[in-house]
Amino acid sequence: MDVTVCEASISTVKDAALAVGAPEEHILKSLIFLADDEPVLVLMAGENRVDSKKLRKAAGAKKIRMADADFVYQWSGFRTGGVPPVGYGEKPRAFLDEDLFLYPVVWAAAGTDHAFFPISPSELADITGGMAYPLKK
Repeated sequence: MDVTVCEASISTVKDAALAVGAPEEHILKSLIFLADDEPVLVLMAGENRVDSKKLRKAAGAKKIRMADADFVYQWSGFRTGGVPPVGYGEKPRAFLDEDLFLYPVVWAAAGTDHAFFPISPSELADITGGMAYPLKK
């Protein structure tokens, strides 16, 4: 993977699209949710928003909620705005927004809000062990 480091922040989809030079829908959001208190990785396309009911069903959970920034940092070692899809001490269950597969390449954060890398959705599924689900609102 070729990681690019830039001066501009990529902490929002809009900022990342400008820094990368790609449409907003090609930006990968790596989000941490808690499914019955188990951290799970949710990978979403660009401006898509997670439908928690759909995620709860996909995860087979009774409760689902987005993890707060403190939990994300303590659990993963990454700060929000730079959370990558890989690089965790213990690989979390991963759920991929099916819309990611509409694009040949998406752009993912590489651990900080100033670093990113390109990856195909199929490679993303392979390295995370995740599957595509209809997760958007």
